[in-house]
Amino acid sequence: MSSTSKKVLVPVANGSEPIEAVITIDVLRRSGADVTVASVDKQLRVDACHGVKIVADALVSDCRDAVSDLIALPGGMPGATNLKESEVLETIVKKQASAGRLYAAVCASPAVALGSWGLLKGLKATCYPSFMEQLAPACAATVESRVQQDGKVVTSRGPGTTMEFAIALVEQLYGKERADEVSGPLVVTFIDNVV
Repeated sequence: MSSTSKKVLVPVANGSEPIEAVITIDVLRRSGADVTVASVDKQLRVDACHGVKIVADALVSDCRDAVSDLIALPGGMPGATNLKESEVLETIVKKQASAGRLYAAVCASPAVALGSWGLLKGLKATCYPSFMEQLAPACAATVESRVQQDGKVVTSRGPGTTMEFAIALVEQLYGKERADEVSGPLVVTFIDNVV
């Protein structure tokens, strides 16, 4: 790991969407980021959606004092709700936001977690289509972009947009050149631009 590696926290929970968790973790690690996968449950292994098991690196309670360059929440249901209900995670993400550091969420998590914690006020955001109504009162404007960046927050729509979401996070951490280096070998085709 290079000395310029960025610290990233990816919390997971029972019911997390595995595509969103694993693609985000994988792409960020390919970029050189030091990614810690943290379970909000009482054990390292979580039962993600669709019968997928994910073994975390740590419990989120052990990460409360760590400083991250990015915190990225996968979605999935009831995973997003389980993330939202973690008081430790809420405290960590609110501290991240108040420090002006990058945070992100995909699928249901922008509405269910970030929105309910008050971390999208005054911002444009997107989420999974069936959660857009819930997202609307929590932010300045909802958009249907596949990936939406506003200030230090990146949101995305769902499993099918996660590759673009992860590449956008690489660009935020390391710049466009590194994002291009990572996305090229992955044969990523962007459907629309991040706005």
